[in-house]
Amino acid sequence: MAKGKLSTPDWIREGFDSKADWEKAQGKKPSGKKVGKSFKVKICPKCGSSEVKVVIDGKESGTPMRKDWECKSCSWTGKDIQEKEMNEDEFLEHMERMEGK
Repeated sequence: MAKGKLSTPDWIREGFDSKADWEKAQGKKPSGKKVGKSFKVKICPKCGSSEVKVVIDGKESGTPMRKDWECKSCSWTGKDIQEKEMNEDEFLEHMERMEGK
């Protein structure tokens, strides 16, 4: 049995940068797959800062255990940390804003 040849997808032949852009131009709904990487950033629920860190307590059974979160900006501590999901462009903009502080 002969193997079939692979063909170049329509979205590439028509000059689109991504399949999602091509589907949008064709009036189709984009596929459910996420394009690119996604980044999860921890956010302080009190002040909204992303400058948070994990507080480790190793007193229980001699092994380090995740205990609490602590905000470097407002000194909030607790377990209920918020998480924001960003795509690569949003994450890079966020990192540039953090460097400016």
